[in-house]
Amino acid sequence: MKKFLFLSLLVTLFTLQSCAELNQVVSSLPDSMSSETIANGLKQALNKGIDTQVSKLTQKDGFYRNELVKILLPDELARVDQALRNIGLGNLADEGLKVLNHAAEDAVKEATPIFVDAVRQITFADAKSILLGSDDAATNYLKNRTQTALYAKFHPVIQSSFANVGADQIWRTIIERYNSIPLTQNVNPDLTDYVTQEALKGVFTMIAVEEKEIRNNIAARTTPVLRQVFAMQDNR
Repeated sequence: MKKFLFLSLLVTLFTLQSCAELNQVVSSLPDSMSSETIANGLKQALNKGIDTQVSKLTQKDGFYRNELVKILLPDELARVDQALRNIGLGNLADEGLKVLNHAAEDAVKEATPIFVDAVRQITFADAKSILLGSDDAATNYLKNRTQTALYAKFHPVIQSSFANVGADQIWRTIIERYNSIPLTQNVNPDLTDYVTQEALKGVFTMIAVEEKEIRNNIAARTTPVLRQVFAMQDNR
């Protein structure tokens, strides 16, 4: 009986040692690539999202004809839109929606360097967990850590863009016409804030599109660093 217990103890110790060695080997695999290299790969992916996808938003109707990011009217203005159409002002309503999207397109064109600078400065707290995370993990990380600062920079650009595309004058006319309709409740929406929020949302949406492409399509990894880093997540 003692001999059996002794043998069992030896087997247990050997198994524990083997498991410890195995865990050590497994845990050391990701360490073969430095966090700095992984972070550089993630930054390249985000920058590629800006170059490949966000640039599309700056083209004519880049927001308006892209169903992923098209800026629709908030609830308060949806009833304004419908009321104008009911009295035969559908063309004015259509123009109002278009200029909101054109203001976003104009602003993204001006603000793209803001996003590039944000990516350059970002520090990844745990690059490996982001690499091995969801298809938009890097985009979400960028969003969570930069959105407040980006909003502060983006808002005045949107405000300027409203003037550039004539959105402020068109919406002033729309709201005045609506508020003059009998039995309607007057509205005075903060369109600059709304479009700023929607434009930021659209930019992050398109960056996420490219991140997902890089994660799932080897051909989209167009640099040695992208190929090296994202090969690790292929084997997760």
